[in-house]
Amino acid sequence: MTVPQIVLAELRRLVATPMARIALLALCTVPLLYGGLYLWANQDPEGSLDAVPVALVVADAGATDADGAARVVGDEVAERLVASDDFDWHRVTAASAAAGVEDGTYDFAVTLPTTFSADLLSAAGDDPRRARVVLETNDANGYLAGTIGERATDAILASVRESVGEEAAGRLLLAISDIRTGLVDASSGATSLASGATQAHDGSTALADGTAQLATGADALAAGAGDLASGAQQVADGAAPLASGLAALQSSTASLPADAAALAAGTQQVADGDAQVATVGAQVAQVTSGLAADVPQTRADVVAALQAAGLDDAQVADALAPLDALGAAIVDGDGQVQAASGQLQQLAAGAQQVADGANRLSAAAPQLADGIAQASSGASQLSSGATTLASGAASASAGATTLASGAHDAADGAASLDAGIAQLDDGASQLASGLDDAVAEIPDSSASLRTDQAQTIADPVGLDADAVTSAGSYGEGLAPFFLSLAAWIGIYALLLIVRPVSRRAVTALRSPIRVGIASWLAPASLGALQMVALFGIVTLALGFTLAVPLGVLGVMLLASAAFAAIIVALNVWLGSVGQFLGLVLMVVQLVTAGGTFPWQTLPGPLAALHHAMPMTYAVEALRQVMYGGSSAVAWHDVLVLALFGAGALVLVILGVARMMDHRTLRDLQPSLIG
Repeated sequence: MTVPQIVLAELRRLVATPMARIALLALCTVPLLYGGLYLWANQDPEGSLDAVPVALVVADAGATDADGAARVVGDEVAERLVASDDFDWHRVTAASAAAGVEDGTYDFAVTLPTTFSADLLSAAGDDPRRARVVLETNDANGYLAGTIGERATDAILASVRESVGEEAAGRLLLAISDIRTGLVDASSGATSLASGATQAHDGSTALADGTAQLATGADALAAGAGDLASGAQQVADGAAPLASGLAALQSSTASLPADAAALAAGTQQVADGDAQVATVGAQVAQVTSGLAADVPQTRADVVAALQAAGLDDAQVADALAPLDALGAAIVDGDGQVQAASGQLQQLAAGAQQVADGANRLSAAAPQLADGIAQASSGASQLSSGATTLASGAASASAGATTLASGAHDAADGAASLDAGIAQLDDGASQLASGLDDAVAEIPDSSASLRTDQAQTIADPVGLDADAVTSAGSYGEGLAPFFLSLAAWIGIYALLLIVRPVSRRAVTALRSPIRVGIASWLAPASLGALQMVALFGIVTLALGFTLAVPLGVLGVMLLASAAFAAIIVALNVWLGSVGQFLGLVLMVVQLVTAGGTFPWQTLPGPLAALHHAMPMTYAVEALRQVMYGGSSAVAWHDVLVLALFGAGALVLVILGVARMMDHRTLRDLQPSLIG
């Protein structure tokens, strides 16, 4: 018999009678019912929460807000909840809510207590309190109903916190804005005060300096007045001899104008003579300058004439020696003449200056004579006035002493005033600087900006979710786990009627490989049909979105084939016990595959089994191909799953070989199952 013949023989046995066909059909539909119905029921439970009945009790008595307006925040929250349609909200009394949660009319109840508004609005007063939302659940109505209720109240609390926080933040920001406006005004006033204090300080400093100088000057005035009185007396005493002497000087200088005129005429004649000499000297200097300039050319002409006459260089040098000495003398003489000419020019200029001075003296001599006469007259008047001045200076000295004493008192007071105003100036400057810093620390804001700021403060963190892959819905998220579980259940159910090993083939053939492969291929073929049908339900009936549809189908077929090899191997080696262990393995994999919760949350021993179970890799591979995950991870899982199947198939072949070599008492006993 060939492998196909063995498989066909087993399939014919399974459809030999109407009852067998019904049994086969029923068992083949088990994974379809399990996977299809469960995924259908859980396709999108979150999208149907609006059908969950929830009792809403608003016992809020209301309160008065900071603006004096009466508010019932509980009614505002209730209106938002009913309008949201997140649940089937029923606004009822507290008694109705309690009775409804107890008898299952409502899955849970949410109560906004009497002090809800007062507690919420207390944040603006001096006795802030946290408002409470009461959640009443009944696990007898379903454990998940209570969990959903907690999520609902969390959403309510978040909404209320955001709303109240935004309002409180808005009031706070408005108060800060008002404070900033006041600080700006205060800063402006402090700046003006500091400016005035600075000016006052400058004035007080000037006043202090002036009074100190006044005191010093008054002291000097007092001392000077005394000296003036003494000096005036001395002037009076010396003025009489001065007047007498000036009279004598006037008589002796009467001929001064005539003498000065004669001196001016003589000096002018000398200046004219010096100018003529300087002119002649310049002419001589011009002649000698020309001679000195011609010496090099003349020497060159002589050298040329001598060379033309046939003289050699030595003879030329001998002949030029006297001529060079004469040329040097001419050049030296020219230098002396030029120097003498310059000195004559200076002499002529000096003589002219002397003549000019003598002319000015001659012109001023009459005025000098008149001045001496006037001085003589003034000296007489000075003698008389100095006597009067000496008397007045004595009186001024006494007054200056009194002024000096008062000036010192004023200087001391001005110094104290300056010190006080300096402190005022420093304080005003610090005040202005501090207020400016305070204003800078509080940003300027508009009504719209404060609204944005309040919203940000009330809800400061947003979530940007970036999913590498996405399941799309709750049902699609559970699909990899339940498809894998359905593949195992389908094979397990088939092995209730499919013979793990054809005893006829074992007896007739001596090829454990062919018998082993045929023993695995019969349930694997039926399992493949189950997976194709289940794939059609998932894609067509449920409309799940698959990233790699053929990949999903391929993993489902591989998982079913591998599971078939494992369960057949258990049956071949252990018989009915192996069939039972197949059920145990299903239960173990049900909790270790990580299909619903992360496998890391499992207890230690179960977490250790996670990597040793084949369904783990089937679930993981299906996730990758269904959601568009990592192809490398998918291929790794496929390889591991294939190794599980290949290893189990080898065990099937070895078990068949054992059966062919010898029979045990267990082989002769009827199976407890099937």
